[in-house]
Amino acid sequence: MKGVKTVAELVSQGIMPDVLFWVGCAGSFDQRAQKITKAFAKILQHCNVSFAVLGTEESCTGDPAKRAGNEFLFQMQAANNIATLNNYNIKKIVTTCPHCYNTFKNEYPQLGGNYEVIHHSQFLNELIESGKLRFEGGDFKGKNITYHDSCYLGRANGEYIAPRNVLKALDAELTEMKRCKSNGFCCGAGGAQMFKESEKGNVEVNIERTNEAIETGAEIIALNCPFCITMISDGVKNTNNEDKVQVLDIAEMVAKTLNI
Repeated sequence: MKGVKTVAELVSQGIMPDVLFWVGCAGSFDQRAQKITKAFAKILQHCNVSFAVLGTEESCTGDPAKRAGNEFLFQMQAANNIATLNNYNIKKIVTTCPHCYNTFKNEYPQLGGNYEVIHHSQFLNELIESGKLRFEGGDFKGKNITYHDSCYLGRANGEYIAPRNVLKALDAELTEMKRCKSNGFCCGAGGAQMFKESEKGNVEVNIERTNEAIETGAEIIALNCPFCITMISDGVKNTNNEDKVQVLDIAEMVAKTLNI
């Protein structure tokens, strides 16, 4: 994306960015998630945040391997990432993926990777509260929106306020699902389930969660995770609601409001 520098490029010029934007596997390679990556990067540029990415030096955090039970592969991937991050003396990481966020925050410290880790919903909320990010009205003012708490931001790390504050700043009308916050329900992708065939049951997890969102009557399902985006988008498609309901990451909503 135009204007986005790598850490290596900036360090070679004697510049150290304030924030490392960890893009993640989904944000790098999945076409749908790439839209979230671009939206968030544009917001950072709009707010004049000093940031950079690792580019080709970025590798998977090891979250899928660990959830699937391959601890050895996870520790190999983590060790490589920690070596890269520590080599650049990275202190602060922001990511659009709750899986990456959780792994960096809770599992890397015991392997020697100690960083300030921020999820993009938290970072957007900080930008709003500091006055660096300002907008009025926009496409989402008064729109009926429901919000899905991703497992790794919500129940795993107790963050429920920041993303809702961002939606509040968009002047959206938030309608909560019956299962939300600490009583939330998984989209069906966690625990490496994203990468395997579903097991026998009465209904797919993502279909059940999508139906709960649609039952609120919301026009938009707001999310904060690329895995959730995939699962809920599939749910909306499989229930023939594509013409009625939009599935958007909160960064996309902010970027659209800013017309960037």
